Amino acid sequence: MRQFVLIGHDIPTEPDFSLDDLAGGAGRLDALCRSITASFVTSHGIREDVRAHLVAQDELTITFDGSELRGLNPDERSTAALVRKALEHRDEAIGALPAEPSPGIEVYRRGFEATLEAVADEGTVVQLHEDGDAIGSVDELEDPVFVLSDHRDFTDDEQRVLEAVVEQRLRLGPELLHADQAITVAHHFLDTDGYERF
Repeated sequence: MRQFVLIGHDIPTEPDFSLDDLAGGAGRLDALCRSITASFVTSHGIREDVRAHLVAQDELTITFDGSELRGLNPDERSTAALVRKALEHRDEAIGALPAEPSPGIEVYRRGFEATLEAVADEGTVVQLHEDGDAIGSVDELEDPVFVLSDHRDFTDDEQRVLEAVVEQRLRLGPELLHADQAITVAHHFLDTDGYERF
C-alpha cells in the first residue's frame, strides 16, 4: 500500500466554492486536485493499492481509496467536483465515524495530527522535503506514507507533529517539485524498485 497525506492550508471546508476558480477562490485546490490525480491515475486505469488523504485547513480529512474509487478522471475540475461532493456530506461525519459520500471516498472530522496518527502504524512515514536525504540512498520503503504540503511550507505545528512520527525525510532530486510532480516521481521510484527494474 502507498499512501499520500496532502495538506491543504487554504482550501475550502464548505462546498460553496466555484469549480471555475480553483486556483483563486478555492485556495489552490487546483494544485491539490492535480496531486490527487497523480496519486491514482495511470494511462488506462487507477492504482488500486493507493490511498490519498486530503487535509482541509486542519479541520477535515477526505480520504480516497483506490481499491474502491469510482469516477476519478484525469482533470482538475472533475476531481474538485468529487471534493465538493465530499464536503456536502461533512455533517454526516460524527466523531471517528466518517461520512461516505461515494465509493472510495470518506470524510472525517479530523485534522492533520489525527490523520497522521491514524495512518502512521500502517507503514513508513516519509516527509518529502528539499532538505531530506536523497531517495536513491534508501534501500527499501515498506508501505510508505508520504507527507506533502501544498504551495505553503509546513507550519511550526505541522513540523512538531511530523518530528514525532516521521521515519525518513527524503528529497526526490536536485530541483524543487510541485506536489503532483513529486508524487509521480515517488511512484516511479517505487514502480522501478529504486530505478533498478524497467
